Amino acid sequence: MLILLPPSETKRTGGGAPYRAEDLAHDEQLAGTRAAVRTALEELSRDEELAAKALGLGVKARGELEHNRVLESSGALEAMDRYTGVLYDALDAVSLDADARDWMREHVAVQSALFGLVRAGDRIPAYRLSAGSRLAALEAPLKRSWIRAHADMDWAAHGWILDLRSNDYAALAPLPEGVGTKLEVAQRSADGAVRALNHFNKTAKGDLVRRLARSGAELDGPEAFGRWALAEGLELQLGDRPGSATLVTELGAPAGVTGGAGSKRAAR
Repeated sequence: MLILLPPSETKRTGGGAPYRAEDLAHDEQLAGTRAAVRTALEELSRDEELAAKALGLGVKARGELEHNRVLESSGALEAMDRYTGVLYDALDAVSLDADARDWMREHVAVQSALFGLVRAGDRIPAYRLSAGSRLAALEAPLKRSWIRAHADMDWAAHGWILDLRSNDYAALAPLPEGVGTKLEVAQRSADGAVRALNHFNKTAKGDLVRRLARSGAELDGPEAFGRWALAEGLELQLGDRPGSATLVTELGAPAGVTGGAGSKRAAR
């Protein structure tokens, strides 16, 4: 099984040994595009005004451009520790025990705008680049460059895939038709109605991955995911559409917690 996560705009600084591009997962397939995107980003980041506009940086965030200028020497952290923000704060990988972190390394990948698909245990530097950024030095737009680079990815080799990426990042490496399960998050209000959840969407996803890691889950498809969710006291609705599922949280409950409503098929 493989869990796909989006990255985060915010990142921890620092790290241990220097970043080594050749150590990243899928290096043979993605190395060329990784090098091209990195070169284009470094070139852009030398011009503060141009970079701030292309990367969507406000005045207070312009200091983050320095990360893009020292990728080689700033130090690397495992991807699951590098990213911060709502989803990664809920995941809180740094507090997981050794077994759960090993599970993360084996079963979780992050869709980076700079590095493409990387494993949770891949060591990466801090950087600033998002899926919607514009890099003029690239031969093709960022999105198109990454789509081409991932086009021949052997997704089937990973077994069942649970896609938690946001739409922008999923578009960088689209899953083939019929591969994997796309998870949405919704909330059950006091009147029993289920509505799309926006504000706590990322929190719920981070909490879900933390639960999976701590349980050491080995799941081979949506039905197994449903049984696991039921045992965890989560409400998971497996949709009528192939490849879709919805995690339902209760109003007022911590994201990801439903009070034991259980897993069930969505009403037809």
